[in-house]
This record gives sequence, structure tokens and C-alpha cells, in this order.
Amino acid sequence: MTTIKLASGQQMPLVGFGLWKVPKESCADTVYNAIKSGYRLFDGAYDYQNEKEAGEGIRRAINEGIVKREDIFITTKLWNNYHSKEHALPMMKKQNEAWGLGYIDLFLIHFPCALKYVDPEVKPYAGWWTEDGKTVSPARVPIRETWEQMESLVDLGIAKSIGVSNFQAQSLYDIYTYNKHPISSLQVEHHPYLVQPELIKLAQTHGIAITAYSSFGPQSFLELPPDFRDKATKVDLLFDAEPVKKVAKKHGKTPAQVLLRWATQRNIAVIPKSNNKDRLAQNLDVTSFDLSKEELDSISALDKGLRFNDPGHYLPNHPLHIFA
Repeated sequence: MTTIKLASGQQMPLVGFGLWKVPKESCADTVYNAIKSGYRLFDGAYDYQNEKEAGEGIRRAINEGIVKREDIFITTKLWNNYHSKEHALPMMKKQNEAWGLGYIDLFLIHFPCALKYVDPEVKPYAGWWTEDGKTVSPARVPIRETWEQMESLVDLGIAKSIGVSNFQAQSLYDIYTYNKHPISSLQVEHHPYLVQPELIKLAQTHGIAITAYSSFGPQSFLELPPDFRDKATKVDLLFDAEPVKKVAKKHGKTPAQVLLRWATQRNIAVIPKSNNKDRLAQNLDVTSFDLSKEELDSISALDKGLRFNDPGHYLPNHPLHIFA
């Protein structure tokens, strides 16, 4: 399987399976079946509330001799309520225990914004909201404080690599003024409607591996609550975009495969998901064909600067303008 080298020295698969929106009840079976289909990278987060179940699916595959632990690459993320030095390390240790695999391959800071601490024993999952379920309450915790706890995680052997998610250039430059361990990965929303070429160039210039989420653009958001899907309902699906359809027809591939290859050919990892056995195989088979520069450019030209995962938009009463 094609991999991408992280600054930590680890090799990360270029194509993985994203666990966002995978129901807790079916997650163990979904992960187990994905492993049987050939997936080795699983992208999770505390926010997804299915880490324990994902770990169960992986352990089942290990116990049956399908894979070894070292064959699997686990990415997970620290949620916003646990950024402080009092809470970050205990929460990340708890997450590692939930996976039940001994260690995490790549641990990310999920968003560059700290929120008020919510005791997970009292309220296991707060999302963006505080106890009342209606208010978003930022916390005064600098990124440096959180990053240093991530570095402690590496020093303790709980994580092999660390990185960030949803960060922009200024925050990356800031971390570079004090980090002791490298920023191994940057995970961002990345699709032809949101290409972010300068951010991609910055990261790759500094040896930060990029992972793209929501590779299919609006498709990923249509099933979410109204405020979260609002932008996605107002644009055409990327599967129907003429340049994507044209390239798919020429290569005898699906539009989904073309969108994933558009990323992987540019050395950007992808983490699609599917419960369909055929689509699982198709999504994994996105390094066996190449697009021409003209084809890549025609798809990139769809760029609208259109971000769907934007808390400045989907938290209308308490917007967090982290992408401003």
C-alpha cells in the first residue's frame, strides 16, 4: 500500500477509512469489515464518540490473525474541552485506553480553539456546547499549553506522532517557535471547492503531511442538522461537476475515485468511508491510475473557497471565526 512519510519517521497509509459519522452500534463491524477489505489507516476522534467500538473491531481482526497491531495506523484527536494542561494528558490517556491497542499512531489537536472544560464523567460528550446545550464558551488556553501536553504524550510512548487539524498558517508558524517534537500531520477540509493551495504548499514545504477530510465536498454534510448542512444544499455535488465526470469517463473510474486520486496524486492522504463493499474497494483503489497535469488543474479550477466545516457559520448564535 502506498504510504506517506511523517516528520516523526513513521509511514502513514495514503488512503484510510474515516470514522466520522459511523454509528457507535455498527462501528466495530464496520471497522472489522474495512480491515478485511484492505484498509489499514483508521481516522477517529473523541468527537466521533466511537473510539471504543472502533478499537473492538481492530482487536477482533488482530485476534483472528488478519492483521498485527503494527499493520494498523490509528489517528485520533483531542477535543476542544480538554486543551488545558490539567485535562489534556488525562483525556488523551483515557482515549488511548478506549481504543485498547496499546498506543496511538497519530494524535491531533482537533481544532485550534479551546472550550470551557466539561467533566466527561458528568457529561460524556458536550460537542461545541456547554452544560445547557445551547451556549458555546471559549476557554483561555493557549495552543502552546496544549501542544506541550501532546509532546508529553510522545515522551510517554502513548503516541508515536503528533499533529494538528483545522489549523491555518499563523498557528503553524507559532508552533514552530517552540515545538520540540515535529508537527507530523495537518488534517484539513480539502476538496475541489476548497483547494487551499497556499496552506498545502506551506505544510508540504515544512514536511507536514496533509490529510484531507470531506474529499467529496458537500456530499459529506447533507445528512447533518440544518445549520451544519446549509452551505452544502446550495451547491452542486462534486460528483456532478463536469471536469470530474469527464475525467472519470476517460479513465473508466467513478467520480469518487477521481476526487480521491486528485488528492493522493498530489501526496495528500484521504480518509473516505463507506458501508458498501464495492465502494470500499473502489475508494481504496485510488493510486493505480494517474491524472494528467491538465486534468488535475481542471479539477482544481472548481475552487470556490467554500468551507463546509465552519463553526463561524454552523454555530450562528455563538460563532467561532477560526477560519477568518
